[in-house]
Amino acid sequence: MSLPAGVCSAAPSSAVFGRQDVTSSAEPDLHALSEIARRVRWLSAAIVDAANRGRLNDTGIKVGGHQASSASMVEIMVALWFHNLTAVDRVSVKPHASPVLHAINYLLGDLDRAYLPTLRSKGGLQSYPSRAKDPDTVDFSTGSVGIGATATIWAAIAHRYLRSKFKGTPPAGRFISLLGDAELDEGAIWEAVADPMVSQLGELLWIVDLNRQSLDRVVPGIQIDRLQGMFEAAGWQVVTLKWGERISRLFSQPGGEALRQRLDAMPNEEYQRLLRASPTDVASRLAGADPAPDLSALLARMDTAELSAVVRDLGGHDLGLLVRTLRDARSDRPTVIFAYTIKGCGLPTEGHPNNHSSLLSESQMRLLAERCGTSLEDPWRAFGEESVPAALCEHRSRDLARGASACREEVNVPRSLAHAHRRPVSTQAALGRLLRDLANDAPSIAARVVTCSPDVASSTNLGGWINKTGVWSSGERIDWFADDSERLLRWAEAIDGQHIELGIAEVNLVGLLGELGATWSRWGQRLIPIGTIYDPFVSRALEPWSSGIYAGGQSILVGTPSGVTLAPEGGAHQSITTPSIGLEQPGCTAWEPAFASDLEWCMLHAMSQVGLAGGTSAYFRLSTRPIDPALARVPDDPVLKERRRRQVIAGGYRVTDNDPSAENVTLIGVGAVMPEVLDAARTLNSAGVTAGVVCLTSPDLVFRAMNEGSGDATVLDSLLPRQARSPLVTVQDGHPHTLAFLAGWRGDAIRCLGVRHFGQSSDLHDAYKLHGIDTVGIVDAALRLLGR
Repeated sequence: MSLPAGVCSAAPSSAVFGRQDVTSSAEPDLHALSEIARRVRWLSAAIVDAANRGRLNDTGIKVGGHQASSASMVEIMVALWFHNLTAVDRVSVKPHASPVLHAINYLLGDLDRAYLPTLRSKGGLQSYPSRAKDPDTVDFSTGSVGIGATATIWAAIAHRYLRSKFKGTPPAGRFISLLGDAELDEGAIWEAVADPMVSQLGELLWIVDLNRQSLDRVVPGIQIDRLQGMFEAAGWQVVTLKWGERISRLFSQPGGEALRQRLDAMPNEEYQRLLRASPTDVASRLAGADPAPDLSALLARMDTAELSAVVRDLGGHDLGLLVRTLRDARSDRPTVIFAYTIKGCGLPTEGHPNNHSSLLSESQMRLLAERCGTSLEDPWRAFGEESVPAALCEHRSRDLARGASACREEVNVPRSLAHAHRRPVSTQAALGRLLRDLANDAPSIAARVVTCSPDVASSTNLGGWINKTGVWSSGERIDWFADDSERLLRWAEAIDGQHIELGIAEVNLVGLLGELGATWSRWGQRLIPIGTIYDPFVSRALEPWSSGIYAGGQSILVGTPSGVTLAPEGGAHQSITTPSIGLEQPGCTAWEPAFASDLEWCMLHAMSQVGLAGGTSAYFRLSTRPIDPALARVPDDPVLKERRRRQVIAGGYRVTDNDPSAENVTLIGVGAVMPEVLDAARTLNSAGVTAGVVCLTSPDLVFRAMNEGSGDATVLDSLLPRQARSPLVTVQDGHPHTLAFLAGWRGDAIRCLGVRHFGQSSDLHDAYKLHGIDTVGIVDAALRLLGR
């Protein structure tokens, strides 16, 4: 293949791990592709127009949409869907190009015509591509800029992991991200690109819509060299499609090289202004103040209209160039294609710096319809049945058809393991033991577990599990410390490992968790992904984790250690708001067990809910504080023990056996503070104040039972019987407002104890005293409520 000057060549593709040959050898029908591109440009604009001008709206709130951002992506997406894609490819579409995706799916017969006027309406097309909520095929949910683009990386790793574990896993092709150049401002992009594992993923293909505009402005200066260098330094193949074939032929004529140099040296702002200039002014703007003689001669020879058109001939709008470049992208390492485009290409607003969310008027829509060979009165008109574009749409619809990906095997997670909890142990250590025991007691379930960590595996107690199962790598690697007798953690990296270690980037961790948790719906193989992270950094990872849950990725995130219980680490490493973050996260159940037995039951229950239709993610807040399991008073009788287990997974249980109607005060604790809560109850009882104790394992589930009627509706009646009202003191190593809702159940007086300000380095007792969650603070709060 001969590419125009200025376009990087690409080696032919070849098969790599987990990837099929995905290229089409047939020559494209460029005329048919052009006709389809014209229709897609119209349909994407009409979808937004119908949502705004065509819909009754008495709220005064603009519906919105992105006609200009869609227009710049049309040729890129047409080249992909109508020539280069196969059914096994997966594509992440930039958020603001969702109308283009829906227009393409409509032409392919994957979207009913009735949905086209429903953008941003209830039950209609979502504002941004949504894998869970849109009615047509969407591979990745996007919307949070940077997060959707990087999802292809984690999906590629997840598929490689599946292929290494389970025979019969369906093949995958390329994992493609379509993203805007302004999206490269997001730090999530570079955290992902920089991870050492990513440079091995030859199935990755990113296409950057380089339209040189962001939401509010033209991207200043010329940044392409910096961006190219950053990808190259990370091991990516970089391909740049700046100019189309028409203007590239002009560059070879006398004066053409001077024209190229003039255009390449233009700042983005000057080029954008050139697009908005009158055709009669283009030549003088190109010439500049002191033009080279051969440039002046070239400009003088050119027709005004031709010159105005040729400066718009960018690589990202050249269908032939796009098709060949996409076909020939390398497969031995990831590829990024910088495709120069015009924002609003083909629209009356093309190139305008304020066109991001502007809407075409009726007269502008009529002009666009005329250019695209359609009409505003019949906006959804399809191609004629006997036309070449219609035949191509039908052909590509068959090529891209996918079968269902139902899970193939029943996976039954045990309710408990046959190991007693007798010695004081922290919930963090209990997690490590549970995973190790699971591999022995339930190997078929353990085979579905994959753990992940951002370089904190050993400090979050995954060492035993890693020694048992190994670290996963897409290929065998030499363990240079295998003969070191003093090494406690065996870090053998091989294709059969079950722990994936990432660099210190929490965003990458949760991105991978989301895609590992979506394999059941993508490829019919269920995984149970568990990620460990220092709890103070949950907030840093929250947006991408939440986005993954929104997209249908189910996983278990373990925040540990948590709270001021991590006293020596000081305020920088003491999490305060995470309990309420967990309670407020949709699609997730938040847990904070205090005892090893509670952790076992809650974790196994959470594992049973991950990786299946109707499943849910989970967040665990764990501690490094060893707690005596005897304090939980777990019954020995099997029937009563099972009753306790059910209470634990419903959200909480009573530790004391007082008659609730005889209690003067009820103390409610969560997590690591339970020893202080129980000690405070003993102190109060010795002073003649009858104090009951409730241990909550999931304030989240209790809140739902109270406010939503979901979960176990009887849990509150067992914890706080309506007929036995008493003042409440709640205690948590986190913000006190997390449990304030409990007062609303019976209308009790309440005092909520917790952490409201940054701490400092100290020992555990000083930390609890500083925040008023020690025994003395709890007793004092109870007596004050009672007026004593």
